[in-house]
Amino acid sequence: MLAQFTNEVRLRYNLELIVSDGGSTDRTIDIAKEHGTIVVTNPGGEKENISIGRNRGAQHARGDILIFLNADVVFEKIEKFFSLVKETFRDPQLVAATCNVNIYPEEQLLRDWMFHNFFNAYFWLLNSIGMGMGRGECHIILRKVFQKTGGYDRKLAAGEDYDLFMRLRKFGKVKYLLSLTVFESPRRFRKYGYIWITILWFLNATSVLFFKRSVVDRWKPIR
Repeated sequence: MLAQFTNEVRLRYNLELIVSDGGSTDRTIDIAKEHGTIVVTNPGGEKENISIGRNRGAQHARGDILIFLNADVVFEKIEKFFSLVKETFRDPQLVAATCNVNIYPEEQLLRDWMFHNFFNAYFWLLNSIGMGMGRGECHIILRKVFQKTGGYDRKLAAGEDYDLFMRLRKFGKVKYLLSLTVFESPRRFRKYGYIWITILWFLNATSVLFFKRSVVDRWKPIR
């Protein structure tokens, strides 16, 4: 994932790369440092979830726009992505954005294409009617607004993306960038299947909406 950020791209778009490591036991930290990133660790060894890790990374950011990505995310067209983000955030009313998510093209099956394009269309519709929503693979947020919201809710092991975007839209517009796509690994979907993952997404979103808590206490990493 980090190899996408060549020196040319980083200089052209003034990018600051931060890797938030929650306690990996492989070569994650070494590899991140080899790519010249800022590595933020979990020195106290506290039990960490996605929210805690992302908030910790954001605390070390200096730029005006925060872009949160999962570790396996690959851009379809990286220069197009950052050019459009820069252009889009000239809108003074815009506070956050998100984009399409699909499976790596070389691993994509018909069921992957159908599932992800359905959800891409669904999230586009939600944003079009002012409900603001984005999948956790790619969140683009103004830093000052992120700070106003308090960031991701550290108590939520899942549904933290839904919760944050509900709060973000109180501060301004959230836009779905339909012309941008990022790709992710299919390994979670291969392991658990689309039906079970959809059920989990629905249960967590419903629980967050009505009870301000997730139904799972841990979103398990899949290696």
